[in-house]
Amino acid sequence: VQLQAFGGGLVQAGGSLRLSCVAFGSIVSIGDMAWYRQAPEKQRELVSSISSDSSTNYADAVKGRFTISRDNAKRTVYLQMNSLKPEDTAVYHCEANILSRTAGWRGTWGQGTQVTVSS
Repeated sequence: VQLQAFGGGLVQAGGSLRLSCVAFGSIVSIGDMAWYRQAPEKQRELVSSISSDSSTNYADAVKGRFTISRDNAKRTVYLQMNSLKPEDTAVYHCEANILSRTAGWRGTWGQGTQVTVSS
């Protein structure tokens, strides 16, 4: 079981990006999914999470600008990021609680995708 994130890049302040994270492998079910970010010399922080019934949670810094969603059939979680600011620059990681056929429920991390916002 693994997660692969896509969609990072370089964008000007005020612009938008959409991140995607797809789960691969022998998966029975996916529970909560989330996006975290880590900027240089800072601790990793939770950006947003979404439960299996699509209840959402956002960090105060991104409320009103970012939207998390999921497509269970595609085993994918998305993060739509609008009105981006230079302080949003970070490596964004997806995380999901996944039930696999071989290992039970486990938290799984993706490899990260770089988001850079220029001023």
